[in-house]
Amino acid sequence: MTPEFLMIHGAPAPVAPFSHATRVGPWLFVTGQMPTYPEDDFRPLANGVTEQTLQVVFNLRIVLAGCGMDLSHVVQARIYLTEFERDYPAMNDVWRGCFAPGRLPARTCIGVTGLARGALVEIDLLAYRAD
Repeated sequence: MTPEFLMIHGAPAPVAPFSHATRVGPWLFVTGQMPTYPEDDFRPLANGVTEQTLQVVFNLRIVLAGCGMDLSHVVQARIYLTEFERDYPAMNDVWRGCFAPGRLPARTCIGVTGLARGALVEIDLLAYRAD
């Protein structure tokens, strides 16, 4: 299988040199999304992890939709938090609301010392769709 390196129209501008996603067969690897705004890359980030997590999920949905998928196809996620102890509960509240009961993907959550653009949260995904 040859990998497809995908740039999604309408998704946020990458903050570094990467593709929005890479598809290999039924697997989709979605690059970590930041809480940036697709329509205005220079707009300041939202205040607080709740608002930033909502924006990250919004951006992930754009990338998934551009690849013919949605959050129901997500099988694994990695979440990065710069203020782990402070922001973990609020981020979890947002995350839990993104999925149907009993349909939460596998997940790793990591405390990090910093993220691009001074973000509080970043999330990457692995999605699967058998056609």
